[in-house]
Amino acid sequence: MWNTGKIVLGTIVGLLVIVVFTFFGKYNSMVAMEESVNAAWSQVENQYQRRLDLIPNIVSSVKGEANFEKSTLEAVVNARASATKMNVNVNDAKEMAEFQNQQQGISQALSRLLMVTENYPNLKANQAFADLRVSLEGTENRISTERMRYNESVQQFNTYIRLFPNNVVSGMFGFAKKNLFESDKGANTAPKVDFTN
Repeated sequence: MWNTGKIVLGTIVGLLVIVVFTFFGKYNSMVAMEESVNAAWSQVENQYQRRLDLIPNIVSSVKGEANFEKSTLEAVVNARASATKMNVNVNDAKEMAEFQNQQQGISQALSRLLMVTENYPNLKANQAFADLRVSLEGTENRISTERMRYNESVQQFNTYIRLFPNNVVSGMFGFAKKNLFESDKGANTAPKVDFTN
């Protein structure tokens, strides 16, 4: 009888040890994955900051052109100023959407600026401006890459915390779903090309 009691007690203790180690393993995995999301977000911010740092140099290069459209320059400067004021919490969908809108505003203002510069041969021939333009294009590519990596980390994290029994652990410790970058407005519509003119 005593041996049967030891076996039952040993089995219960063994099961409890397995449950505790599984529980802590799940928790530690969530912490590691959340840190990966945070690191990916930092890389996104680094690339956006790189773009913001290029803007004053681009604006200075363009200002030298006497007839350059003042409203175009102001749009770029105002978009940059607005974006630098914002801190974003990736857990807050509203803040994330606002951050995306701010960054899209900068992208649109820069696109207009670069399109208008095509009308100024002196700017097109200016090597410093050409170098800045290449740096900006490279930064835009890096932004796209880092956003993709961030979304991959978030998707992996969000899936992991929602699976059973992980959802129990994530609920107990407040691991919340992270927000993804959405595609820019109008990105799902192909541009209209008209060769008739």
